[in-house]
Amino acid sequence: MRDKDHCFGPHPPHGDTVFARATLPGGFARGRVIAACRRREPDVRETVTREYRTHLHLPVIHLVDPLNPEGSLSRLALIKAVLGPILRLMFRPRVEGAENIPGTGPVILAGNHLTFIDSMILPLVTNRPVYFIGKDEYVTGKGLKGRLMAWFFTGVGMIPVDRDGGRGGVAALMTGRRILDDGRVFGIYPEGTRSPDGRLYRGRTGIARLTLMTGAPVVPFAMIGTDKLQPGGKGVPRPGKVTVRFGEAMEFSRYDGMDRDRYVLRAVTDSVMTEVMLLSGQEYVDMYATKAKAA
Repeated sequence: MRDKDHCFGPHPPHGDTVFARATLPGGFARGRVIAACRRREPDVRETVTREYRTHLHLPVIHLVDPLNPEGSLSRLALIKAVLGPILRLMFRPRVEGAENIPGTGPVILAGNHLTFIDSMILPLVTNRPVYFIGKDEYVTGKGLKGRLMAWFFTGVGMIPVDRDGGRGGVAALMTGRRILDDGRVFGIYPEGTRSPDGRLYRGRTGIARLTLMTGAPVVPFAMIGTDKLQPGGKGVPRPGKVTVRFGEAMEFSRYDGMDRDRYVLRAVTDSVMTEVMLLSGQEYVDMYATKAKAA
């Protein structure tokens, strides 16, 4: 595992503050200051977590043994056995760097999001089950189609969360933390939505909060070519080749206890997005994808 935050300078003595300019590879200068270290405050995260759980009515997550025939992980095995060969024939995925995903313990997979089928391909090319947040509308449909969609998406590890409400972001964050606290793999798209034009957009800091709160390493990944098979994320995807590329694991233990420092959160997020950019070869845009879609 590499410590990807070494680019922000040596670790200062406790209580000091160091500022540095964060520059992305390829000449993308952030022009921001990054607080490398601040005095730590009493840790009240557990109290906050309990408070969120009480008021947000977070979904109950049943992470069951793969041998349990009624569990979602057995459904994942079934989906891989039945649909895996079909999807591999359609998309012919080339997987690079899968050995970078730790075999045990909590892991965050953070990557770009080009189209709808990204979330179908990722669980099928990893050896460990991957849990991720999805729109609750994927599992609330009616009729046979709605039931089949709910069966598939919950089977491949999707946790439905209403992200359109005022507290949707907090619910997604706390759900991710619960998955990681259980030693599982959590997949996340830091951009927060699909790219509107194939470029890589600025990451949301939720990824930084998760790795700092849980200590889970971050494995960056890149989906390459999926947008060519399903432009706009709509319609039936056409056959073609895709590449899923995983980078080396990143850990940010030097920022332990600083998950409420906005400068640190931005620095960690930018470090992850830099790795995703290098893996994907995408052009980077220093604005949120949601703003680009609204423009």
